[in-house]
Amino acid sequence: MKSTFRSPWKWVPSLYFAEGLPYVIVMSVAVLMYKRLELSNTEIALYTSWLYLPWVIKPLWSPLVDILKTKRWWIVVMQLLIGAGMAGIGFTLQGPFFLQASLSFFWLMAFSSATHDIAADGFYMLGLKDYEQAYFVGIRTTFYRIAMISGQGLLVILAGWLEVRTGNIPLAWGITFYILSAVFVLLFFWHRHSLPRVEKESQLTEDRSIRGIMKEVSDTFLSFFSKKRVVVALIFILLYRLAEAQLAKLTSPFLLDHVDKGGLGLSTGEVGFAYGTVGILALVVGGILSGLFASRVGLKRALFWMLLSLNLPDLVYVYMAYAQPDSLWIINLCVMIEQMGYGFGFTGFSLFLIYFSEGKYKTAHYALCTAFMALGMMIPGMAAGWLQEMMGYRMFFLWVMICTIPAFLILPLLKIHPEFGKKIKLGPSH
Repeated sequence: MKSTFRSPWKWVPSLYFAEGLPYVIVMSVAVLMYKRLELSNTEIALYTSWLYLPWVIKPLWSPLVDILKTKRWWIVVMQLLIGAGMAGIGFTLQGPFFLQASLSFFWLMAFSSATHDIAADGFYMLGLKDYEQAYFVGIRTTFYRIAMISGQGLLVILAGWLEVRTGNIPLAWGITFYILSAVFVLLFFWHRHSLPRVEKESQLTEDRSIRGIMKEVSDTFLSFFSKKRVVVALIFILLYRLAEAQLAKLTSPFLLDHVDKGGLGLSTGEVGFAYGTVGILALVVGGILSGLFASRVGLKRALFWMLLSLNLPDLVYVYMAYAQPDSLWIINLCVMIEQMGYGFGFTGFSLFLIYFSEGKYKTAHYALCTAFMALGMMIPGMAAGWLQEMMGYRMFFLWVMICTIPAFLILPLLKIHPEFGKKIKLGPSH
């Protein structure tokens, strides 16, 4: 195989935009869409939280991504399947069994996106040197979050505009998903051209027998669960986003619900505007600052402040639930504060996952880490809608703040090399 070089700036931003977009569609935009299609909060949280399952169980097939074909091949093929899933959702939304049919295509997107994550994260670690990984972690996180805010913001603005223009909510969302499908076809062609060929031919001729694959899976799991202080690390991964897992399922319903139901009564377009303007700017600023901060002081010293930044801004939803402001300026300011904090805090989490994944099987180990992260989002999220309908928005957001505490209790038990991430120099492998 002939090796090729591409500047990381040519493919890292677009690759992580492509990784983040289907995730936000499955996890967040689906919530808002089903709310507009008049499902209850309990149904929305339960059905969409189940869609986390592919990210939870993806370690079961992550060794296949290491062994069969190349990660580059997996990336471009999965992007094509994701585009097909989006087109399928657009086609089914106006049918009589729209819920069952659209959920089926969401499952296709979810499995394809989870597989894409395995390949993309492995490609990132193969295609960049250690110091480049630390340098680009803020960039990749920023573009991942830009994709998420583009989905929650610009895409929702488009859907809201189409709702007004067509007067037909299912048709408006169907057109939106057709446009998304076209975007992913373009990403497919772009990455076929821009991704470098970094994997050696020898990696493609390893033992592909069932016995060889099973041994690879066994070695991967055994080496992961043999890491020092693995139990503490996994508990931390599960708890880092405990509050966010519940908050994320109810932010859009809260903003959309009528004031009489405890919400803010915004339109679809207004919700998209809040996330797609000040939200995206705040997120970019938070992500870039966090990368600079981690490279200056190292992950060990930065992680507390990043965890605090992730969780403390959730207080803005407590305020909005009690005050129910009708000023879009105030609502946008609250979204800005929460998104900037999230952009700063999520970078620390990504860097910790990279740190804990270091070693011979770092691609598969990173997939295991993100699987536990997804489990930490899936289980609390499934109950979030039921809790909110039982408590009301005010008590629910107070409960979310209580759920920020456990991660801080685990943090002092972590052992992180003090030089990891500092001055673009990574620490030793585990």
